[in-house]
Amino acid sequence: MIEVRQLIRDVPDFPKPGIVFKDITPVLADGPAFARVIDALRQRYQGRVDMVVGIESRGFILGAPLAYALGVGLGVVRKPGKLPWDKISASYALEYGSDTLEMHRDAIAARSRIVLVDDLLATGGTAGAALGLIQEAGGHVLEAAFMVELTFLGGRAKLAPVEVYSLVRYDGE
Repeated sequence: MIEVRQLIRDVPDFPKPGIVFKDITPVLADGPAFARVIDALRQRYQGRVDMVVGIESRGFILGAPLAYALGVGLGVVRKPGKLPWDKISASYALEYGSDTLEMHRDAIAARSRIVLVDDLLATGGTAGAALGLIQEAGGHVLEAAFMVELTFLGGRAKLAPVEVYSLVRYDGE
């Protein structure tokens, strides 16, 4: 994953001053690098999961090709007002406020083995809320998978006891 890490671009002061945003779009634009990301995830989860659940929006970009490669379904966790059917919701704290995620109540079958996918794990609030939705719907999250993890922000602690797998880790700011 050295090549993938080299493609990730730092964008200072985005989305607000003091934040260094890890931009994965150069990885997505590089076909062979993007394929390596999906292949690495496919190899890890082949035969182990019944469904992939992606978190809006970059989790969809990784989750859809992974679900296809695994031959399993894709569930989606979205921001409020985007899903048309009966839904469940979870709110979570952000460093500058709060937010909410939603999922269709019938998005996953009970006792399904799930890999939860998103592009980046930072503080764990978003992934923790998505994990709660999956558990409320009766799914079992085998692991939460991320292209990038900012380990210094401690997000994996919010997902415990669920295991976290990340392809690229940043241990310092």
